[in-house]
Parts: sequence; C-alpha cells; structure tokens
Amino acid sequence: MDLTNQIILLGSAVLLASVLAGVLSNRIGAPLLLVFLLIGMLLGEEGPGGIAFDDVQTAHLFGSLALAIILFDGGLATPIKHFRVGLRPALVLATLGVAITATLTGLFAAWWLELNWLEGLLLGAIVGSTDAAAVFSLLRSRGLELKQRVGATLEIESGSNDPMAVFLTIALIELIVGGDEQGFGLVMLTEFARQMGLGALIGLAGGFALTALINRLAMSPGLHPLAVMAGGLTLFGLTAVLGGSGFLAIYLAGLVIGNRPLESTQNIKRFHDGVARLAQIGMFLMLGLLVTPSHLLPVAGDALLFAAVLILVARPLAVWLCLLPFRFPWREQTFIGWVGLRGAVPIILALFPLLAGVEHADTYFNIVFFVVLVSLLVQGWTVASAARTLGLEVPPTTHVVQRVELDIPGQQELELVGYRLAADAPVLLERRAPHLPAGVRPVAVVRERQLIEADGLADLKAGDYLYLMAEARALPGLDHLFVATPVPERLTERAFFGDFVLDGEAQLGAVSAVYGMAIDPADRELSLDALIRRSHEHPVVGDRLELGQMALVVREVEGDRVTKVGLKLARTG
Repeated sequence: MDLTNQIILLGSAVLLASVLAGVLSNRIGAPLLLVFLLIGMLLGEEGPGGIAFDDVQTAHLFGSLALAIILFDGGLATPIKHFRVGLRPALVLATLGVAITATLTGLFAAWWLELNWLEGLLLGAIVGSTDAAAVFSLLRSRGLELKQRVGATLEIESGSNDPMAVFLTIALIELIVGGDEQGFGLVMLTEFARQMGLGALIGLAGGFALTALINRLAMSPGLHPLAVMAGGLTLFGLTAVLGGSGFLAIYLAGLVIGNRPLESTQNIKRFHDGVARLAQIGMFLMLGLLVTPSHLLPVAGDALLFAAVLILVARPLAVWLCLLPFRFPWREQTFIGWVGLRGAVPIILALFPLLAGVEHADTYFNIVFFVVLVSLLVQGWTVASAARTLGLEVPPTTHVVQRVELDIPGQQELELVGYRLAADAPVLLERRAPHLPAGVRPVAVVRERQLIEADGLADLKAGDYLYLMAEARALPGLDHLFVATPVPERLTERAFFGDFVLDGEAQLGAVSAVYGMAIDPADRELSLDALIRRSHEHPVVGDRLELGQMALVVREVEGDRVTKVGLKLARTG
C-alpha cells in the first residue's frame, strides 16, 4: 500500500515539475522538448533520481502510443484551408524530402562510420523526419506569427513526414535482417505501396465513418472526446496489424474529423490538445530515462559531425530541391531548411533496430539521441530569431479569447465569443460605436458584475466583458476591434502594410497615375490582384512586390484572390 502511494506521489510530482518547467522554458526561450529530455536524464540511473530503466519493448510501446496521440491531435488541429498554399509543397517535403535527407545523411554515415551502405541508410532514415510542432510551440511562446505559406507548409509536413521515416526504417531493417541487398528496389516499392496505401485508405475512410458515428449516436458530451480518441487509436492499431502505416492512418483520420461538422467539436479538440501535451511530456521523460548519459560521450564526435551534415547540408539541399517547382522566395526556403528540428520520432525509430537485434543498434541509438539534443539546442534556440531576421513575421491576427462553440444542428460554426476590454482596445480608442462584421450579434455586456444592455455598443468602457454571437470566419475582424495587441513598431499595420489601402481589382495604370509608381507600360491594364498572382501562385498576407521606390503588400486574401493591397515605400521597413 505504501509503495503504491509513493509511486502515485512521485509520478504526480514529476508531472507537475515538468509542466512548471515547460512554463519556465517559454520564458527563457528554451525548446520545451529539450527540457523534458533533460528532466528524464536527471531522473535516470546516472542522475539524482537514480531510476534504472532499460526496457526497450515498453519504451517502444508507450512511445508509439504517445506518437499516435500526438499525430491525431495534429490532424484535428490542422485547418483544411491551409491546404491551399501548403499541401503540395508539404507532401513533396514529407516524401521526397525525407528520402533525400535520409539518403544524403545515410551515405555520409556509411562512409564516415565505415558501415555497410544499408546500415548507413538506416541511420539516415531514422533521423529523416522533422518535428515542426516543436517549432510552433517556440514561435507561440515568443508571440510570433509566420506567413501562412511558410506556417502551413511546416505544419502539414510535420504531421505527414513521420510515416515516410517509419516506412524507410522498417523496410531497411527487413533488408538488413534478411540479408537480401539484391532485392532493395522491389522491397522498398512493395513496402511503400502497402504501408501508404493501407494507411491512406483506412485513415480517410475511418475518419468519415467515425465522424458519422459520433454525430448519430446519442451520448453524454463528456464521452465524445473519449469516443473519438478510442476510434482513432483503433484505426491506428487496425492499420498496423494489416501491415499499413498506422501513423499515416491516424493523422488522416484526425484531419478528416477536425474539418467536418462534429458534435462537441471544441470539447473534443481541447481534450485532445491536453492529452497530446501529456503524451509529449511522458514520452520525452521516458526517453530521457532510457538513455545512459555516459554512453553518449564515446559517440559525441561522430554524432556532432553527423548532425552538422544533417542540419547544414542534407536538410537545406532537400528543401531547395523539393520547393524548386513551387517558386518559394529564398527567405522562405532558407527558414524551412533551417527549421528541420528533430524531436521524438528519431529516438522512437532508433528503438526499432534494438528490437530487431540489428548489429550496432546501441551505437545507432546513442548517435540519434545526441543528434536530437544538438538539433534542439542549435535549431530550437534560434528559430524565433531566424524568423525575425528573414522577415517572415506578419502582424498577429489570432488572439486568446473566451470561445464556446454552440452545438446547434446545422450551425456548428456558430460560437459565443467573449472579450474583456482593455483601456487601449481599438474600439475604445476610436470613441465611437463599432461596425461589427457580418454574421455577428452582441449578446451581453457585463460591467462591475452587472448585466447591462448590449444594443448599439456605443457606451463601452475599459474593464467591460463583452459577449457576442459570431460565425467563426468573423473572429479575426472582432479581434481587430476588441483586442489590444502590443506588437513591435515594425509589425504595426501602418509600418507593415503602408499608409494606403487599395482594392485588389484596382488597375495598375490608375494606381500608377495617382502615386507615380514606376511600371511596365504593358502591365497598365492588369489589376493589382492579377499582377501579384503572376509572381505568387497562391498569394498570402505579407507577400510583397517591389515597384521602384514603392511596394505592394498583400493585406487580405480570399481563396487565391487578393482583395486588399497595402501601398508603402519599399525601404521604410
């Protein structure tokens, strides 16, 4: 009995300390995953905790389960609208990009470590996937918002590149264990078709089926999140048992579920966000426990060189080749190439050779663990400054407000939104009744714990709590009215977009006549929208087009159509 209580006390205390450490890491800018890894190492057999843990099978079980939950949450949280600008480049990065990265690093490993070429490729495959979720955690903690094209590409790539790395790792282990180097091409092709085909089929079909099931069954709202999680993990297990990619299946299922009308959508997403964070904490603590720090020192030199090739050569070259057809500006390519942050997946994949009894498996694990530490330290600590240096920030458009989704049949996108008005809220500084976006109705104003009339909103004061009924698409417009956002001078709307706002349908010739802009006479009849889309196939907010001493800056976009354009001097920031 005492042992049980002691275990509960120790486990809960470690969890609480990890959460508090995560809050501290946000303040000092340290990568959150690095903090959890270090805590796990401190709790291990060579740290103050003194806990001896070397059960690879258990680590693989819980690591795979945690990774499946994290991927499921990633799918739930990925808006389908991001596919407009990020789907095609992200899929190329998640497949061809992983293969190129694995091949380059693998061939280097085979040469430098004097391994068989298949063993070298296996080591390259293990470190082939990225953890962009860690990147977004860092960016959010620093209050940075990326251009949509960059953010969407990284977000989709991070959710979809793990299955490719898993496939390469498993296929190469089968070849090494089987000793059939002659059948390399056939094995890789067959394995790819089976894993990706089954994963895509079961994931998409299962996502639609699970959505329909949740919407049709009458159950307590508290059971909806559990049913969705159980359904997602069932699809993961079923796909894996049939020989497919369970990781691809559960990610695609989450993607379908997160973008379909669903009962208790907000409760489901909040629950899975919390569970995914818990899974991330537990996984990294466990992986930190599993490693023996003294075993890292003998491989430190080789691992450091391997990490340098991965970070400085393989990833940037793979990104450049994969994004070449999509005309990404060089600044965006540079950032995506640098943000190849390695996280939990390589360490989990490094367990596979240990389970399969591959020769040198212990060395692979220690090298991979060291590479992840280097990646988290070097890339993780510089991602925010890299985004600023390369000019990929845009003025923030999303804010934390009170939101309650109303499960009205046929109105799943209708929400009750609440704001507490600060003294410098835009609506109070303008000193007039706000013009609310379409689809928004005021519901209530609470002032000093008293409910007052909300009609007109002409007499709002600092400290008021304002509640409105709104469609989801109206939230950015409401944020601009009611949220005071402290941003650097360079990201204020005037500094970023310029002094003048132009319609996307305005003709370039007319704009040139008014503002004295230098243009090609052949472009006089073009609209600003057509001119910008000639340079950017899928324009996003923040895209710029330099015209002499002036610049056009995309301000608003609907689909692929530019609706509002800012005009500013090209060298004013």
